[in-house]
Amino acid sequence: MKTFSSTDEKIIKATFEILQEEGFAKATTKKIAAKAGVNEVTIFRNFKNKNNLVEVTKEYHLQLLINKLKEIFEFDDDDGIEEYLKISFFGILNLTEEDLSILRVAMEEVRQDPEKTILISDITDVILDQLEEFFTVKIETGVIRKVNPKSLAIMCFGMLFQSVILWKIYNHDLEFEDNYYADDLINIMFEGINP
Repeated sequence: MKTFSSTDEKIIKATFEILQEEGFAKATTKKIAAKAGVNEVTIFRNFKNKNNLVEVTKEYHLQLLINKLKEIFEFDDDDGIEEYLKISFFGILNLTEEDLSILRVAMEEVRQDPEKTILISDITDVILDQLEEFFTVKIETGVIRKVNPKSLAIMCFGMLFQSVILWKIYNHDLEFEDNYYADDLINIMFEGINP
């Protein structure tokens, strides 16, 4: 991750807050400078223009989220499947409001410009790659039967991402007891839906 001076970090964080509060159109360099406690000239000297500042801000926060997701989905080869999935589930469930804001920005970016899928695809790729790697290890060690690890990754991603992240992003209360829901999803995965 690129290192920034403390002044640049203040500007980036202020930009992110203003973007969340007011959106791109109303986020002026004057407001950003005031929130960061710097002179507006400093913004132009360090970031050239508002568009560049916004791109740097998105990249900075995206990298923070990607690092957190890598931690959430990190595993040891001897981790049990149920244990790993449950830890990942709760890691996702416990994302901070700032993390969710990064996801909102990424999703909004795709909605406004469908050809600009970079942020959201970077986020999903990190999760899918980690899950696929985990299932590959489990297949190679004979813990689970030989199936396509990418298919397993996509299935688990759907359960984790769509059922939890999207609910949280759109501020819906999760109307379920967390442990029960996690256990239920894992049970369905292992036992299927046949009677």
